[in-house]
Amino acid sequence: MAFFDPQPAPSGGLHAGATERNRDPILEVLRRVLPPTGLVLEIASGTGQHVAYFARALPALKWQPSDPSEPHRDSVRAWTSAATVENVADPVALDVESWPWPVTRADAILNINMIHIAPWSAAVALFQGAARVLPAGGVLFMYGPFKRGGVHTAESNQRFDQRLRGEDPRWGVRDLEAVQAVAAEAGFEPPEIVAMPANNLSLVFRRRG
Repeated sequence: MAFFDPQPAPSGGLHAGATERNRDPILEVLRRVLPPTGLVLEIASGTGQHVAYFARALPALKWQPSDPSEPHRDSVRAWTSAATVENVADPVALDVESWPWPVTRADAILNINMIHIAPWSAAVALFQGAARVLPAGGVLFMYGPFKRGGVHTAESNQRFDQRLRGEDPRWGVRDLEAVQAVAAEAGFEPPEIVAMPANNLSLVFRRRG
């Protein structure tokens, strides 16, 4: 059951329909893998719908949204204000490839639907930066579509991949094995892999001690 009913975008807020479809399955995983308290840094917050929803559902955690896009940061503010949550900090401008990050310590990191709409260098930088920010055992949670063994898991993902690469040849659905290799090199354990609706995966990485 949804924590609160879907709603139109508040004034100043952007809206992504997919967020309302995937937020509850993601929340189910987050309830299990996030620490009970502490700071969760969301990288690439996008519209802000996710962080507003998760913050309301998990009020013992502090949430730090971020996005390199000013319109997205404005949208995050609109959604969190509309949700009347008090455990969400003002969004910060964070580009994973620009170090130092404005947040240098977090207990967990959330990254949803980013690495396939960014250059591969952004995925590499995400893990390198997360290794600096997270404590030993800290969680880096990722969600999105992935290829496995170099093969798409669904025809819809293949079409999505083609569309992404048509928009920008640096984009595209990533190979799970390549992501795991980059994570291992940065100091993360092999991920827990959780099958999600709509042919997506949740990946739960933990930083090695």
